[in-house]
Amino acid sequence: MAELPVLGRRRLLQTSLLGSGLLSACATTGSEAIHLAPIRARTDRIFDIAVCLRPFRAAGPRLDTERVGNTLVVHNYGHGGSGWSLSWGSGTIAVRKAMAASPRDVAVIGCGILGLTSAILAQRAGARVTIYASEQLPQTRSSRATGAWTPDSRIALLGSAGPDFAATWEEMARVSFKAHRNYLGLPGTPVEWTDFFSIAAADEPAAESAAPSAPAQPPLPFASYSRTIADLLPRAKRIPPEVAPFQAKAVYRNEFMIFNISDYGHTLLNDFFIAGGQFRYANFREPSQIGALPQKVVINCTGYGARALWRDESVIPVRGQIARLIPQAEVRYGLDYKHVFVVPRRDGIVVQAVEGGDMKGFGDSNETVDRKESDKAVTILAELFSPVRWRGPPVVA
Repeated sequence: MAELPVLGRRRLLQTSLLGSGLLSACATTGSEAIHLAPIRARTDRIFDIAVCLRPFRAAGPRLDTERVGNTLVVHNYGHGGSGWSLSWGSGTIAVRKAMAASPRDVAVIGCGILGLTSAILAQRAGARVTIYASEQLPQTRSSRATGAWTPDSRIALLGSAGPDFAATWEEMARVSFKAHRNYLGLPGTPVEWTDFFSIAAADEPAAESAAPSAPAQPPLPFASYSRTIADLLPRAKRIPPEVAPFQAKAVYRNEFMIFNISDYGHTLLNDFFIAGGQFRYANFREPSQIGALPQKVVINCTGYGARALWRDESVIPVRGQIARLIPQAEVRYGLDYKHVFVVPRRDGIVVQAVEGGDMKGFGDSNETVDRKESDKAVTILAELFSPVRWRGPPVVA
């Protein structure tokens, strides 16, 4: 099966679908024009820029258990760029281990997406749950994520994950996919499906003829498992040039699940507290402090924080920065264009520079916002909606 020209240099829409067989080389049938509202891509419409450190582990997420004194600690961290996507499946595995001794009370450390979903699942399993954390979800690194369904984004390295990890990943992905369906159609639209367009500009050099550039770091063999869940996702289709509103060498359309993080996080916090959950502010510096908690079963969901708390140097930061443009209710599609990735969230249109692919930000723990990076990404996006490239309705200034 032929790969996308130009866009073969990075995985389609930050997933491994390009090389997984989920991409169809066939054009869509029919010639009915696709009508899209233009994005008002201007740097003065950026209202928020945030940096997230994704906690990557070459061996994949840590899901084992250990004893701290007489306390059972179940680890649930290190999901790279797949934390939101795999949260329910990973939490299901962690809670299954935590509830093996039928505890009445369970503590969860961390209130990011892994901690919050683990806490809700422990409640559903019959436990009283207290979350201990220094921040609630809106203040955590989780809240700075892109918000796209990317279940194997930097999840592990080939050859480093154990022989059973592929099956574990598939279980997590399928359980999470099913759980996310329960949040479709709710007030606030916490989870929804949307169209995504992958656009190869006419002035981009073909991948095979592009002059090679020396990457900041040699690319790593990140693991890809999307083939095993091919039945869950629609196939991307090539759009005939006369149908697409973009002047481009090639345009592909697919449908992806996205998370409107503000609404989704608010929904999850409400679910946790309505079910009787308790939250305690805490800032743990040593595992012994966790062992001193009154709860003797603890689920550790500290994400990148586990590197310091657990002295786990296998956790590698992967820096990612997103800018949010003022929301446009009429924009209900995402896109990938010239290494700029766009997610049409209701809480702000996310624009992210992704040049460098999976190696972008790898090993970088700098959480300082780089305004120039976001300005450049938005400026590139604006090119797509200029009269030269855009055949849709006029762009409102």
